[in-house]
Amino acid sequence: MKSAVLFDLDGVLIDTEGIYSGFWGGMGKKYSVPFPDFAQRIKGTTLVQILDGYFPQEHHEEIRRELKDFEDNMRYVVFDGVERLLDRLKAKGFGTAIVTSSSPLKLARLWMQHPWLKDKFDVIVSDTDVQRSKPDPQGYILAAERLGCAPEDCYVVEDSYNGLLAGRRSGAKVIALATTNPADTLIDKADRVFPSIADIDLF
Repeated sequence: MKSAVLFDLDGVLIDTEGIYSGFWGGMGKKYSVPFPDFAQRIKGTTLVQILDGYFPQEHHEEIRRELKDFEDNMRYVVFDGVERLLDRLKAKGFGTAIVTSSSPLKLARLWMQHPWLKDKFDVIVSDTDVQRSKPDPQGYILAAERLGCAPEDCYVVEDSYNGLLAGRRSGAKVIALATTNPADTLIDKADRVFPSIADIDLF
């Protein structure tokens, strides 16, 4: 495969970042995490890293249960323009991948709500596929490898600072979406910045 586009999930394909910020902000207060920006600083990291980095071991199972209950009842909203862009990429011969810090269980819930979405991607990399989460580039490098592409021939589409840094470190060209962070804070972190996925006009 000649070239590919590698997508983050939350805040890029599905509109969930604000919902998760609310959940983790609540967890931070409940368990006295001493960082006012806790919900923002963990974006793009895996659950294991969040738990190990910010919460005592004795609370891990309780937080896992609360997160499962939260996600069981979450409604996943696909951003406008996602299907149109993915169809355009397929028509032009691009490979496509999701690279997410989410779990396979969450992805299974997403596919139940939007069965068509899974079929639009050639490769899916979740938290069980990597040992190091964003800003480490491992997930994006792995996706490119599975697609048969060099990372330098790929585009990464991200919204979080950690994700954008992971894309940079992978060697890919980086597209930032201003769905989670202000556009003016993304300019020096990406090759191009767009308001949303519906506005991408590169392909």
